[in-house]
Amino acid sequence: MLNKKIKLSAVALLFASAVIAGNRDRTGQSGAGELLLNPWARSSGLFGLNAANVSGIEAMKCNIAGLSSTKKTEIGLAHTRYLAGTGMSISNLGLAQNLGDVGVLGVNIMSFGFGDIPITTENSPEGGIGNYKPTFLNMSIGLGHSFSDKMSAGLNVTYVNEAISNIRASAIGFDAGVQYTNGKRNNLHIGITLRNVGTNLRFSGDGFSFNGSSPDFAKELTVQSRAEKFSLPSQLNIAVAYDFYLDEKSASSGGDEANKKMPKHRLTPMFSFISNSFMNDWTGLAIEYAYKEKFMLRGAYRYERDVTDKDASTTLFTGLALGASFQGAIKGSKREQKIAIEYAYKPTRISSGVHTIGLRLNLAPSEDEDE
Repeated sequence: MLNKKIKLSAVALLFASAVIAGNRDRTGQSGAGELLLNPWARSSGLFGLNAANVSGIEAMKCNIAGLSSTKKTEIGLAHTRYLAGTGMSISNLGLAQNLGDVGVLGVNIMSFGFGDIPITTENSPEGGIGNYKPTFLNMSIGLGHSFSDKMSAGLNVTYVNEAISNIRASAIGFDAGVQYTNGKRNNLHIGITLRNVGTNLRFSGDGFSFNGSSPDFAKELTVQSRAEKFSLPSQLNIAVAYDFYLDEKSASSGGDEANKKMPKHRLTPMFSFISNSFMNDWTGLAIEYAYKEKFMLRGAYRYERDVTDKDASTTLFTGLALGASFQGAIKGSKREQKIAIEYAYKPTRISSGVHTIGLRLNLAPSEDEDE
């Protein structure tokens, strides 16, 4: 019974996103809340605060400008146990392909599963008449382009579809973003992205019809109710990050050849401010440590209004996020290939948190590594 209530609450929140918002005049006017969920393990471990330096296929769910860093081909898979123990999950598939001077083309498909939810009616409030499965599907196509080694930009288009057996809604959303880097080793990263700006959604279908009578009760009529339209949860993200190489001096010593190699130890603090149109604004700090870009540990804290107050908070999250990655080369392949296994965990106030595991295959790494 508890799992059923959690599932129904999650469906209601994602359908309507009716939460106490940063802009109180627009509270309850947005939907498609799943657009604010990041399905990729690396970004999830940073709570999405990496818009300044996100790269590759996962940039399609954070800052589309980072897609331009893909050198050849990248394939990614991710699976999330959302509110573990409730049966809810997120499945995600992404593909990026470098098209030369045109830029990098990316495709991303995200599906949200709620498991089986019992059907209840006025005549059968306890269920027992079957189950239903809401279908939440987001399909995105984006293009990232590098104007120089310092500046990149991108545009992303997402088709949103939400449905049950007799009610559905769909919309088109647009994302745009830019990234700027500078410094001796491009240490400084700045990113700005505007996401989820698009058409309105309006639910329709046979589920809004019911049998009624004419004013004189002479005959029976089918009456169709009309649902109110609502907007996508648009947001503006401004982020900055800086790479500190802890062994910079030792990597730079030894002549020109050694100077071309990247240091082994990287520590990257990140800061991000996210302005949401229909809910609390987010401010967060994150940090990532990498050893030879093969083993990475990361953590983040995202603050929003009343996040520490259990009674007043409007989010299930505590604000914390943790993650790790292991990336290595595939030996014996004809082409240079690298595979990464990633994991992220975000604790929640109910259930057993959010767990994400990801797998990425990159046919050309974006950075030279010291083997």
